Amino acid sequence: GEADQVLSITPKTQEQVEVVRNVSTQYETVLWQPVSHQYITEETQVHLFVPANSSEMVQDLFSCLSSDIFRVLLANPSELIEMQTKNYSTDPRSSSTFYERYHSLEDIYYWINRTTMDNTDKVKAILIGSSYEKRPLYVLKLSLNDRPNKKAAWIDCGIHAREWISPAFCLWFSLAFYRQNQEITNILDDMDFYVLPVMNPDGYKYTWTTKRMWRKNRSLSRSRWGSTCIGVDLNRNFDANWCTEGASPEPCSEIYCGAFPESEPESQAVANFLRTHKDSVQLYISIHSYSQMLLFPYSCTMDEAENHSDLLEMTQKAAQNIRRFYRTNYKYGAGAKTIYLAPGGSDDWAYKLGIKYSFTFELQDRGEYGFLLPPSKISKACNEALIAVKTIALKVIEKTKASADSSHTAKNVMPVL
Repeated sequence: GEADQVLSITPKTQEQVEVVRNVSTQYETVLWQPVSHQYITEETQVHLFVPANSSEMVQDLFSCLSSDIFRVLLANPSELIEMQTKNYSTDPRSSSTFYERYHSLEDIYYWINRTTMDNTDKVKAILIGSSYEKRPLYVLKLSLNDRPNKKAAWIDCGIHAREWISPAFCLWFSLAFYRQNQEITNILDDMDFYVLPVMNPDGYKYTWTTKRMWRKNRSLSRSRWGSTCIGVDLNRNFDANWCTEGASPEPCSEIYCGAFPESEPESQAVANFLRTHKDSVQLYISIHSYSQMLLFPYSCTMDEAENHSDLLEMTQKAAQNIRRFYRTNYKYGAGAKTIYLAPGGSDDWAYKLGIKYSFTFELQDRGEYGFLLPPSKISKACNEALIAVKTIALKVIEKTKASADSSHTAKNVMPVL
């Protein structure tokens, strides 16, 4: 019997590009990288998930390609998937290994509940809206004190359903908050954190029950040809050069931008919350996988952000710290120049809203396991991201204090008559 596979293909000629594009669109396969067939060009490394039932046909189509351009990345994705969904229902409090596993949506809701009950003084759950299928969207507010005019940071996880390491990081970050080493305490002394563990609960649930490689949310749209397709890419649904090059108006696409900006209840809930809190939120971080990158605006245009050099310096420092502690290489830079144009993203939108320190982190790995990163790799992947968050948060605190000081002194200077 045939099995599922993940293939890595690097087309070298335009002809090979066409073959790979055709296979990725005509057959029941899932592009892992790049996210859409339009980005497949000569010398692009393509990662393609091929389910067992398409396997023979795909092999035939690829038989005309020379063998040096493709190899099997993963021969047993279904075993990996099975291993990652095993249900170890344990009480999160009693087990430190809880954070080194992937958790179903029910488990995460249970965890949110426990966490707020066990830390009533420091953690509050805020209901910011609900998903298309009416699941609650909870943001955890992590706070050590109620100083007036306190600044805040935002972290969202799980915009894309199949990126399981992302919600795992939001849980991991919260754990770091309870354990409170000195560094975290220093940051939290100056800054509250708003953490959204699963921004796309419907999609996440679907990846556990039905289709592990699902990316979008689960809203129903009719395409202009009358077919129905499910799902909007929530990270193309924000009002930042919405639906221009790099997104698709076609509902069946993986990068479908939605009917209009914030057409989806999930993106609208996040946007509304951030609009309401834009005076306190100084730092925005969105957690994704995979490819090991620290990105900042813009993704929706080739233009440079006005504080480009600050953002570059912050991501560079974060990447250096990750390399120093974990020997892992992260690329860093502006989204559009580092990967490709991707309009309608939450980080660009947050930046345009006035949150001048806005980032997207792409966690492990580079494609060895891709979206199927084994549970044994969760702790390292999350610690790398944690170092990046700490590095950048400390820099943001330093910069906001410096600008507050300078505006403060300016106000108190006596006019010279």
